[in-house]
Amino acid sequence: MSYDRAALEAELIHDEGEKLKVYRCTANKRTIGVGRNLDDVGISKAETAALGITVASVCKEGVTRPQSRALLGNDIDACERQLDAKLPWWRKLCDVRQRVLLNMCFNLGIGRRPDPVKNIKGAGLLQFVNTLANMERGNFAAAAAAMRASLWARQVGARAERLALMMEKGTA
Repeated sequence: MSYDRAALEAELIHDEGEKLKVYRCTANKRTIGVGRNLDDVGISKAETAALGITVASVCKEGVTRPQSRALLGNDIDACERQLDAKLPWWRKLCDVRQRVLLNMCFNLGIGRRPDPVKNIKGAGLLQFVNTLANMERGNFAAAAAAMRASLWARQVGARAERLALMMEKGTA
């Protein structure tokens, strides 16, 4: 099943905001557009070639709305690739639940699974081991409950509640 990309873009713009000038995000990283982290992600060579921007030019002049939306599209594409690589079952979910996972991946990054044997803490979306297992099994009520009980939910508030409700009900 394929998700409604326009709906996802609108949700991300609502959740992240869109700023055409560089600002500092809550993690004190230089950010532009719809949550593009310039310090960790930057501007790729392909984006420089296609959009005529670099980190230096963006920091000095900002971006246009079309450039911002192109960066957003590239970031969504990156999230899709990460989900395909780490959680290939995500494509079997309904449209709305696919958007929830993409939104969470966009917000948290894909990260890594915790490994108690190696004493590695989880990070990003992959730290949601029980939540993801419930999603994969189709136990969406349990997945939504775990989303609501997370530190992430306390940090992002209404965004997490909306996404948990979407996960639980399968509707936007």
